[in-house]
Amino acid sequence: MISIERVSKSFGSGATRTLALDTVSLEVGRGEIYGVVGQSGAGKSTLIRTVNLLERPDAGTITVDGRELSSLADRDLRHARQRIGMIFQHFNLLSSRTVQGNVELALEVIGVDGAERRRRAGEILELVGLTDKAGAYPAQLSGGQKQRIGIARSLAGRPGVLLSDEATSALDPDTTRSILELLRTINRELGLTVLLITHEMDVVKSICDSAALIEAGRIVEQGRLVELISTPGSRLARALFPLGDLPTDAAGTVIDITFSGGLADRPVIAQLARDHAIDVSILGATIETIAGNQAGRTRLGLPGSAETNRAAIADLRARGLLVEIVRGESA
Repeated sequence: MISIERVSKSFGSGATRTLALDTVSLEVGRGEIYGVVGQSGAGKSTLIRTVNLLERPDAGTITVDGRELSSLADRDLRHARQRIGMIFQHFNLLSSRTVQGNVELALEVIGVDGAERRRRAGEILELVGLTDKAGAYPAQLSGGQKQRIGIARSLAGRPGVLLSDEATSALDPDTTRSILELLRTINRELGLTVLLITHEMDVVKSICDSAALIEAGRIVEQGRLVELISTPGSRLARALFPLGDLPTDAAGTVIDITFSGGLADRPVIAQLARDHAIDVSILGATIETIAGNQAGRTRLGLPGSAETNRAAIADLRARGLLVEIVRGESA
């Protein structure tokens, strides 16, 4: 649905030139919620703004729903953008217009007549749960309500793709959860493809099917979350399951075990201690629902070296668990 191929974008020139995107490639499947996560200055906002060519890349191609946007003439590009909705961090609502008027604005721009604008705005306001606020002005709304209006406005033209630029970063945790639930509902009910950027792993964890990690303008890791959590050395997986620093006083071998799918509720640790007659220390644990699947990571301390525990580690791996040795020689 969205194909980003070897896209580069720089700002400035000469000694002041900054490379914001460096040969970035990304594939977002139809109907998928795809998160791009990274710290401030990593290139997230520039990346999402290249998808609808608000920022035109210096090199590479952007293809949305089979159309290569970077090759379109201005008139054709304007038409293609009607199929791409965008949600902004700071809402960008017009203070002089009511809620209804803000939603209708997106339809005015593309030439929809008044009666159809009113009908469609009412339909979308019902979807986002703000029918009773149609006559209110932005100053009378909470932050969460303003963002719901921003979402409604982005949906007015019936887009196939929705871009979200840090849409929840200005909201409190409870409001963030409600907005993420709304995005997931919209994704499912309307079949929208959603590409969002965020610096919060909790956002990725809550609603994303796939994710990419961006650093200094480059994608350093990407994939479906259900696959990443079972990938040895995945930095995204570690961020999804933070276990903290390794205890300085932990003796012997330290291993991280990742559970996913139907393995998350099995008594693995009790069986390990019983079958191999070893004392197992639990040094940390976390369990989450990732892309609709229950998964978790547990950090264990085992007495002795990794070589001593070779059979126990092999047994865990034979059960379909991802086992990574945090301290101790490879086994």
